[in-house]
Amino acid sequence: MATKYDFGLIGLGVMGRNFLLNVSDHGYSVAGLDRDPEKVEAFANDTEGKVSLSTTDAKEFVQGLSTPRKIMILVPAGQAVDAVIEQFESMLEPCDLLIDGGNSLYTDTNRRMKRLSEKDILYLGVGVSGGEEGARRGPSIMPGGDQKAYEMVAPILESVAAKVNDEPCVAYMGNTSAGNYVKMVHNGIEYGLMQLIAEVYDLLLRHGRLSNAELSEVFEKWNKGRLQSFLIEITSQIFKTKDDITGNSLVDMVLDKAKQKGTGKWTSQNAMDLGIATPTIDAAVSMRQISGQKDLRQSMSTGNRYALEEYNLDKEELINLAERALYFSTVVTYAQGFQLLSVANEGYKYELDMEAIARIWRGGCIIRAAFLEDIRSAYQQKPNLPHLFANAEIRGVLEDNSSATRNLMIHALQNRIPALALSSALNYYDAITTARLPLNLVQAQRDFFGAHTYERTDREGIFHSQWG
Repeated sequence: MATKYDFGLIGLGVMGRNFLLNVSDHGYSVAGLDRDPEKVEAFANDTEGKVSLSTTDAKEFVQGLSTPRKIMILVPAGQAVDAVIEQFESMLEPCDLLIDGGNSLYTDTNRRMKRLSEKDILYLGVGVSGGEEGARRGPSIMPGGDQKAYEMVAPILESVAAKVNDEPCVAYMGNTSAGNYVKMVHNGIEYGLMQLIAEVYDLLLRHGRLSNAELSEVFEKWNKGRLQSFLIEITSQIFKTKDDITGNSLVDMVLDKAKQKGTGKWTSQNAMDLGIATPTIDAAVSMRQISGQKDLRQSMSTGNRYALEEYNLDKEELINLAERALYFSTVVTYAQGFQLLSVANEGYKYELDMEAIARIWRGGCIIRAAFLEDIRSAYQQKPNLPHLFANAEIRGVLEDNSSATRNLMIHALQNRIPALALSSALNYYDAITTARLPLNLVQAQRDFFGAHTYERTDREGIFHSQWG
């Protein structure tokens, strides 16, 4: 009798190959499909001696899987996913399961799920975070869709996911596109955190005159404290890496143009659609866009901006301010992301569990950080917490570090060092914790030129006035 394989995966690129090897390592028989013979051969070599299939033949792949089939798609988001579905839906049977493990836009997931449900084919949109190493050794996994579909594949996902205190970093996120939505917001937070780190680096480099060796030591020390996170850890390693060609620090040889695949932009756009402010994520997206305008920036540069104001802090004092400001802004960025998740949960009826999201983000994923334990604790205390700032412990942390953040911003402003994300985090905190904002004037202006009406502070109702 021919071997039937437990789990199939379409797309044997870096992520797909490593994820499928991870599944194989946990005792499952696996089948991999790719149209590139070299990738197929490479996977076959990687799984030599194990129960596996590696092929370019779609029919052989489908027929080789045990039923109901469990097939993950790991190809670039967008049209490539639709092309795979179109190719395979006629080969599949009712109750077979397709799993999209890429960074698909959540609305695409809803559309695909509806289409496949008409043929009784199950579909999961699954966020997977951790990069190449995470896929191989244990990612954070965010599945969404029909819960029965998740239960079909839960043992496999739980076995391959990262573990923190023996807890697998995977949990059912909710119905329809919940998994892809949570991954989108994860990536938005990731954008914000990366930009915050870059701005602190810029201040320490240009204002503090720290060498790359000193920067590596600073970030290594921070990674042993409350800022402990994957991004802080790799930043320390980046500063100590040398360029094989020139012998210089490799980071200094990297052009200051940061590209993007769109998930940060999706987060910002969706937040605006839902009426939620995520200015630190927005700032991170904007700075990548500004970085891409290298020629324009070069043509308008005013020359050397290093230490335009007299340097009046010793290095240790500046490093302390930077640590406190980075921690403050990190907390604010997570808070923006989790509020967006909360509001989307109501609007899209996902049934998200915020505590579970914080739990599975603690390991495997790019934004894993010690602070996620505090977020988890906050939602354990109050599952329907409207905002992380409403938690007394988190609010206390912000109050304790806001003065240092303001002080660091003064140095950035005086030295013309752009810190769009850091300043947005501080201004967001001030705005969201202010009872009265000057937007009464904005609404008055709207009523003046457009008769858009307004509400009053002293009585109920909608009003329009003749101004002037």
